Amino acid sequence: MLLRIHHAAIIASDYARSKRFYTEVLGLAVVAEHHRAARQSWKLDLSLPDGSQIELFSFPGAPPRPSYPEAQGLRHLAFEVQDVGLCKRELEAMGVAVEAVRRDEATGRQFVFFADPDGLPLELYEAAPSF
Repeated sequence: MLLRIHHAAIIASDYARSKRFYTEVLGLAVVAEHHRAARQSWKLDLSLPDGSQIELFSFPGAPPRPSYPEAQGLRHLAFEVQDVGLCKRELEAMGVAVEAVRRDEATGRQFVFFADPDGLPLELYEAAPSF
């Protein structure tokens, strides 16, 4: 049976730019980085504090994936954070455009959207209160 999501894979149009975004702006830790000469591509394994991962790839000539208007398939990638407002301000201080904070009508928790360098929609979602 399924236990949890292990990783999400992202193909970047500009590997160096996306590597900087995910490591320096979002603060993900580098687990491993490999150049695959036969495919003329890079694969970067990034880790979040809970052990979940993002695989960042480069592939020459990869076509762009439409995000707007929204298309079928994966809609966005969401990260859980303690303080949505604080994270929003930190991203904006680094030059990242971030939408207005909203509240989830079903859970009452705050969330906000922004995008990676290729326009992939990313979300920050407020962690559940711990008692």
